[in-house]
Amino acid sequence: MSQLSGKTALVSGAARGIGLAIAGALHESGATVFLADIDRVEAEKAAERLGRRALALPLDVSDVNRCRSVVDDAVAQAGQLDILVNNAGIAPIHPIDEVDQALFDRIVAVNLRGLFFLSQAAAQHMRARKCGRIINISSIGGRTGGKAHLPVYVATKAGVFALTKTFASYLAPHGTVNCIAPGPTVSALTDAWDDPQLMEQLRGEIPLGRLGVPADYGGAAVFLASPAADFITGATIDVNGGMRMD
Repeated sequence: MSQLSGKTALVSGAARGIGLAIAGALHESGATVFLADIDRVEAEKAAERLGRRALALPLDVSDVNRCRSVVDDAVAQAGQLDILVNNAGIAPIHPIDEVDQALFDRIVAVNLRGLFFLSQAAAQHMRARKCGRIINISSIGGRTGGKAHLPVYVATKAGVFALTKTFASYLAPHGTVNCIAPGPTVSALTDAWDDPQLMEQLRGEIPLGRLGVPADYGGAAVFLASPAADFITGATIDVNGGMRMD
């Protein structure tokens, strides 16, 4: 039997990239998976490719009310929510001097506020059922300050580490909250930077000799969602090819 058989997962930002790879890994491990994304069309296409037990839900994580209602939608359709993966995020490159209030607020709304209110809604349901897993996707940049012009992005990702610990205490003893911190990854997010020189520089700083790809993160997510991680909470798994070692 698959290790996540009978479980239901909700993955934000799941239409492409790391979110889709994690959704696929959870699905392959037996879970029913809701792919939640602002791009509903792409989420539906992705769910169709995964097949049975994969469904799409529209979600703009900057909309607090929708963060709350998407959890209700998943529970209404599946009867329960066992796993939440907070993956949705944006990383527009702007030097510090070019950051205005609108950009600052937008990045915080997507990367941090959305994670908080999705987790709040999911945790209330999980506490009532006395079980559940929340997995947050942060970034190596939240520890290092980043290698590109991403000042607000790295600040939000540092905040993800803090919220992981806060929610781990809140959800205990009924469930766990952990974090995955990717290193530089080839994805739609970094493609938008349109900076091959930067990506090559980052690759040169990775001891394993390559940039990450979305598939590198599915195994860590499945592990944290599985019974093998029952006694792990408030922790971060660094998946970065050795770029930063603790």
